[in-house]
Amino acid sequence: MLTILGRREDQFCDGLSRRSFLHVGGLAMGGVAMPALLAAQSHAASKAQQTRQKSSGLGHKAVIMIFLAGGPPHQDMWDIKENAPKEIRGEFNAINTNVPGIRIGELFPRLAKMTDKVAYIRSIVGARGGHDAWQCLTGHNRGTDIPCMGSALSYLEGQVDLGVPAALGLSPKTSHAPWGDNGSAGFLGAAYKPFTPEGGQIKDNMVLNGVTLDRLRDRQAMLKAFDRFRRQADASGEMEGMDAYQQQAVGILTSSKLAQALDLSKEPQSLRDRYGKGTTKPTADGPWKRLDQFLMARRLVEAGARCVTLAFSRWDWHGGNFKRARQDMPMLDQGVSALVQDLHDRGIGDDVSVVVWGEFGRTPKINKNAGRDHWPKVSCALLAGGGMNTGQVIGSTTRDGGEAKDRPVTFQEVFATLYHNCGVDVETATIPDLRGRPRYLVDEKYKKMRELV
Repeated sequence: MLTILGRREDQFCDGLSRRSFLHVGGLAMGGVAMPALLAAQSHAASKAQQTRQKSSGLGHKAVIMIFLAGGPPHQDMWDIKENAPKEIRGEFNAINTNVPGIRIGELFPRLAKMTDKVAYIRSIVGARGGHDAWQCLTGHNRGTDIPCMGSALSYLEGQVDLGVPAALGLSPKTSHAPWGDNGSAGFLGAAYKPFTPEGGQIKDNMVLNGVTLDRLRDRQAMLKAFDRFRRQADASGEMEGMDAYQQQAVGILTSSKLAQALDLSKEPQSLRDRYGKGTTKPTADGPWKRLDQFLMARRLVEAGARCVTLAFSRWDWHGGNFKRARQDMPMLDQGVSALVQDLHDRGIGDDVSVVVWGEFGRTPKINKNAGRDHWPKVSCALLAGGGMNTGQVIGSTTRDGGEAKDRPVTFQEVFATLYHNCGVDVETATIPDLRGRPRYLVDEKYKKMRELV
């Protein structure tokens, strides 16, 4: 197993660790048995080739999911309640955007200037009240047996490039899954667990010693470590004794394509400055506020990934909501706006769908600690790219932001839309469960959002 040592994780309000939280699923979370993944995905190689032949621009369709773990306060972001009492409205004002009639929170001035390129959903419903990520990361809220989108796309579409996994997650993995040990691939099995650069099972005696997550941030050190690891494997004869899929697995971890995609030094400094660095302070949240993940996600989909998930910050603000918002929301504004603009400038905006959301919203009434508590009744999302109809607001909430008023939108509807953007018809596409029975990607009653596609 390729081992890159990590740091001790902190926790959410209910004691659930953030790494465990992200490991359970998502568009692309969890470790992976790489040889098994490659072997299982080989059946879709011909379909991937067909996709490359038919597509233009990027050459394939992809999704980037920015997960706001902990539950962001929707009424302080893109659904400001300007006419509500202060104990509900909070401390932030709304500002105009470049689309007449649409106003969003003042901490998102960059997004306000490019609202024509995004869509805000103010009426996401169907969440649960605890820190469970199922509905946000798989589309469903009934547990971890449902494969995440990255796993489903890996099964249905295969790899675009054999040197790059179809699904990747940029957040650290954990060996502990709080809601079961079947992993983010659900009933598709371990062969379809998405890959994380932090680790991947290849061969138990292959350990990349001395590379911590801090050193992983140094891309040059990482590339040198990969090169040294590959040379040692070649010299020892390990490579020669592996079968084809094992060699491909080592290739993914040590060779050029993936390593080069992770090397941000290849980007112009001006572009890196546009994305920003985020927070590099040695605090519990520091590693989760890095804006270079947004640029890395774009590089990974260009390299061939179909699905990339990243997590930005921790949004479980039961206290100090407005202080934390002033710190984190401007960084989120910078990262998301830079990503959407970059995709547009590179001519691949229609090929890559971006979704930004968390697992639930926050209470309308501000508590005694100047925080907002869990509120599963309604939350928000931002979508961009994917050829979607942007420059609009979908849905609305009541005066206090407590419930959906118009056009409630379910997580599965958003997933149906994202699958559609990737060329997958949720009304016909199926994946086999553990008994070999075909299972649809979303429940039959849910369709893609007509407002967006």
